[in-house]
Amino acid sequence: MRRLLLPVMAAAFALGLAACSSTSSSSAATGSSTGTSGGASVPAVANATNLQVAPVVSAGTPPAPTSLVTKDLVVGTGTTAAASNTVVVQYVGANYANGQTFDSSWVRGSPATFPLSGVIPGFAQGIVGMKIGGRREIVIPPAEGYGASGQPPAVGPNETLVFVVDLVGVQ
Repeated sequence: MRRLLLPVMAAAFALGLAACSSTSSSSAATGSSTGTSGGASVPAVANATNLQVAPVVSAGTPPAPTSLVTKDLVVGTGTTAAASNTVVVQYVGANYANGQTFDSSWVRGSPATFPLSGVIPGFAQGIVGMKIGGRREIVIPPAEGYGASGQPPAVGPNETLVFVVDLVGVQ
């Protein structure tokens, strides 16, 4: 069964899962990243270090990365997320090419809770290693996202995705 992020997020929201409280952090962006970007830059993020407001993702600069890229905007100080965890996150998901948001827990008004084993591979891999209180930008190429089928109508075929994720809790 193909792992899908949007249905898991919708189910978590619909069930009204409770969120853990956030550990605040005022650390500046570190600029650290993993993966190779194939010469592409990571899109700019407005409100990058203010965990009290939703981040805003700008369009990326072509070419889009061909492998997973992460950048810590705020380094957390709490518990570290592992692949086997269920996490509580605030996030914004946007299209790399145009910066348009296709999903946001901020818009729904509460963090989302889900097991990392139940989401698209790039999203899970991008969160592993984060610490509670951190904010990370994750650029996910199609092969690690929704691939050729996309996730209509929100995500088209072969779209590169950008998520900005705040790790609020780890279970």
